[in-house]
Amino acid sequence: MRKPNRRVLPTIIGVSVVTTLAVNTAVVVAYDGRTRHHAPQTMTGGFVAASSDSAITPQSVQPAGRRLEPQVMVAGATTLPADVLDKIRKLKGVQGVETVDAVQAMIAGKRVGLMGVNPSTFRNYTPEPTAKSDPLWRNIAGGDVAISFTMGNDGGVALGSRVPAGGKDHQTQLRVGAYATMGIGDVDAVVSHQTAMALGLPSGNAMLVSAPKVDSGKLLKAVRKVLPKGLKAVEVDPKIDYPSAGGNSGVPGKVMTANQVQTVIRAAASRIGWPYVWGGESESEGGYDCSGLLLYAFAKAGIHMPRVAADQARTGWVIPFSQAQPGDLLIWANDPTAPGYISHIALYIGDGKMIVAPHTGTNVQIQSVYFRNFKGAVRVSPQMAARAAD
Repeated sequence: MRKPNRRVLPTIIGVSVVTTLAVNTAVVVAYDGRTRHHAPQTMTGGFVAASSDSAITPQSVQPAGRRLEPQVMVAGATTLPADVLDKIRKLKGVQGVETVDAVQAMIAGKRVGLMGVNPSTFRNYTPEPTAKSDPLWRNIAGGDVAISFTMGNDGGVALGSRVPAGGKDHQTQLRVGAYATMGIGDVDAVVSHQTAMALGLPSGNAMLVSAPKVDSGKLLKAVRKVLPKGLKAVEVDPKIDYPSAGGNSGVPGKVMTANQVQTVIRAAASRIGWPYVWGGESESEGGYDCSGLLLYAFAKAGIHMPRVAADQARTGWVIPFSQAQPGDLLIWANDPTAPGYISHIALYIGDGKMIVAPHTGTNVQIQSVYFRNFKGAVRVSPQMAARAAD
């Protein structure tokens, strides 16, 4: 579904840090290729492996406390200065600041956002099903890596398998202890601080900020005012824009032209038969994932799209399927570990059909639209797409 090469982590941390890590990943387990739709389960079900048998002796993990939704993420290349942390804690309305270790690393052969966290405190900044799962956080504390639901379910990385993880030059084995989306678009893998130190991650170079009663946009501006040069901040999960009745979807110049729609559909159709590859967005990668396919197709029409499904859902106005037209996006919230998070996307071509890259073990194909976990259609605005891609 995603290739997390965007926003804070890649902008600040970059390629050079990846090569300093101790490990690398290249394990993908293929499904049997049969068409299937996502079947959400509970976090107490099949998304957490049995207790870790890691040699690491974990510290005790505190039970879940009051949840604080992270609104802003700040990242730098090195440990965040203490005075900056202090200034942000004192901003009006801020109720929580959580420091983490953050870097791009190689997992399952893909460059992903990886965080080292304190399981006892970071859990309170994650989606509710993830936050409440004691076995999940015990596994992380015990040395396991938790990967996102899409990386595991769609990408085919097996729960409980041991995978090399980290950088390019050396390898070490980590067990996949859970599928758990953290609700942060750049992050597909989480380990404990202790494991992060062993992998060579920078220490405390990022933080999450929560101010529940403050508008996220206003909080972002306030945070940016106190940041020194070299630190960047973004909204963690900007909300999808549901306009008032009528919206602006018919305003000339605000949506795609008929020629652009035809170009997008032709480009997507030209990829039919290519394999699903998690993180793929080109022939050179051997295939496409759901959002990578759309990135490719819209680029052919001169439309600059963001990379992941959750951001592509913000590139226009959400409308009911009854109003969908060819060229619209279709969005689903299939991730049971992060309810409401847009984790799957496709291109509508009319007559109840869509072009989609489903999951590992399948190819790009035409399917009938299905409505389990369906969240609507998106009428794309090239201008909104460009802003979302910045």
